[in-house]
Parts: sequence; C-alpha cells; structure tokens
Amino acid sequence: MALNITKGVVKKAQKCVIYGPEGIGKSTFAAQFPEPLFIDTEGSTNHMDVMRLPKPSSWTMLMASVTDVKNSPGCCKTLVVDTMDWAEQLCVAHVCATYQKKGVEEFGYGKGYVYVKEEVGRFLNLLSDVIDVGINVVLTAHTQIRKFELPDECGSFDRYELKLGNKTGGATSQLVKEWADMVLFANYKQYVVEVNEKKKAQGGSRIMHTEHHPCWDAKNRHGLKAELPFDFAQIAHCFDTTVKEPASIPAAAPAPEIKPAAPTPAKQEPQAAPKEQKEPVKKSEQKSKTPDIKPPEKVPVPLADLMAKNGVKVEEIQKVVAIRGYYPHDTPIENYDPTFVDGVLIGAWEQVFEMIQTERNLPY
Repeated sequence: MALNITKGVVKKAQKCVIYGPEGIGKSTFAAQFPEPLFIDTEGSTNHMDVMRLPKPSSWTMLMASVTDVKNSPGCCKTLVVDTMDWAEQLCVAHVCATYQKKGVEEFGYGKGYVYVKEEVGRFLNLLSDVIDVGINVVLTAHTQIRKFELPDECGSFDRYELKLGNKTGGATSQLVKEWADMVLFANYKQYVVEVNEKKKAQGGSRIMHTEHHPCWDAKNRHGLKAELPFDFAQIAHCFDTTVKEPASIPAAAPAPEIKPAAPTPAKQEPQAAPKEQKEPVKKSEQKSKTPDIKPPEKVPVPLADLMAKNGVKVEEIQKVVAIRGYYPHDTPIENYDPTFVDGVLIGAWEQVFEMIQTERNLPY
C-alpha cells in the first residue's frame, strides 16, 4: 500500500482563543478578524456594527448555529463564539437537563464534569469541521486567577487561567487550549512603584501575551513576539485578509451599462421600478406567515427559539409528543413538565425535529 506523504506548509484557517479580564476589548479585537460572524452568547456585541446570529438560548441551538455556518461556507470568513465560558454554562444546563439533575455536583464523583467535557469535545470537533471548510474560528473567554503549585517545587503562586471548568476529570479549559492554534492572553500592563514607603500601581496599557509563562497560558505557531500591543494589526499577517478585492471589480462593470440606458427613460421606468418594488411584497408575505409559526409566549424560550429557527408549529410538537405517548394531543406545551421540555424536547431536538419532518412527508 502506497504512503500518501505530503511536505511543506499547509495553509488552513486558524483556531484562535482570546482571553482576558472583562472590559479589555476582546469582542472589539475579534471584530477586526476577516469578515467576522458572531455567535454572541452573552449579548456583548449589541453596541457593535457586526454580523451576528441569534443569541443561543440552549446548547442545542448553539450546536445548530455552528452546523449552519459549516454548511454555508460563504457566509463569513471568521466565526466568533463570544464568549466560551458563557457557552459552557449552556452546556452544563444541557447535561443536567439530559440526566435530570438539578446541578452538575449532583452527579457525584466528578461524573457531571466528565459529561460536560465530552459535550465540549463534540463542540470543538464541530468547530474543527468549520475550519476544514476554510473559516477561521475565534473563541473569546474571560480570565480567572487561581492558585497553582508545580509538582516538583514547594509552595504555590497565582496564575491567570481561562474561566472554564477545571475540575477533576473535566478540565474543559485544558481541552480548549490544546485544540487552539493560537492562545492570546490580553491584560493591562501595570507597574508597581514605591512612594513614601507605600506601593502603588501605575500604567494600564493594553498588551497581549503570545507565549507560555508561569503566570499565564499562551501559545502561537507563527513566531510572534512574547509581548505585543493588544492590536489586531500585530497578528493580521497570520490570517488571510487579501480576499476582499474582487468586490471592487463588479462595481466598475455596471457603470458603462447604466449610461447607454439613460437616454431611454421610458424603458427604464417599467424595468427598474416594478421589479424592485415586487421584492418587498414577497418579504411582507413572508412576514405575514411568521406569526402562525411563532410559538406562544408561555412556551419556554429555549424551545421557542428552536421552533422559530426550524419553522415548527405548536401543533406539530403536540402531535409527535402524543405519538410517543408522553402527553395527550390537546395538552398545551406550557403544561408539559419542565424536565421533559429540557431533557427531551430541547436536549434531543434533532430526533424530535426528524420525527416532525417525517410526519410532514407522510401522505394523507
């Protein structure tokens, strides 16, 4: 059997993790990546002029959003999950709902954290599929200070770490760092000076660390300096930012076509006005249909978001639930047991939606 050996640098999309204290500008930094599309888990980009997907209200919806991006390679050049630690909270809620636990500690013996780590691992695998279609992935996260002790040294010291689960058997923080090509730690550079026998902190310029240090985690595969200003221009050469130019070529082409059409105003009016005015009519027709699909207000928000995303009606949910024998067909969704909604309808949404699609295609 012949060996398939390759040689040389392989250019691929990049997996980048940016973490730092709150308010340092992680979202603004991520917005400078090539054509970013945000999945905003905490609503921190509302004041920014960026492309974004609907805020995920469940782990299932977050996974579905990433899958949609994977299946639509031309929608963006960078997918930003802002932030990963808030996404992990959705994952914890999903695991607890799936196994009908009130909290992750209720599993006992660290099992809950193992389940969370497995789910996060599936999420990172899905993000790797996004990388394979040529889209960069950026994960932002907050930081925390934790006591750390080296195995071969005495005493402990403080160090900055990702604000992700780091319990025994779980360690999603370590998983995320291993997955990334680039881990950047953003922080304020401060100096401690002694004034009148008292120590005071001065400074506050924003910097980013790109290499590992006993006091923080960082890495890169591009030979970056260990410390750089917290500015995207410092790492822009690591990403493909030269593909925007073809957009200027079609702009010049329509210009000569419009000029010969100007002397014939009678022909322009029926062509431009009626055709452009028909498009909003179609949009209004679509808007008139959305209230029929929109679930009632009493339906839990995570389930309502999944129903709206996939165009599922209340009657369709009630039908498949009745077919499986969980509740009678005429039982309102708001009367379903919350654990059933979280663990079955939301936790196993892919199977539920598959049943709905099967019922739609059945002949009547």
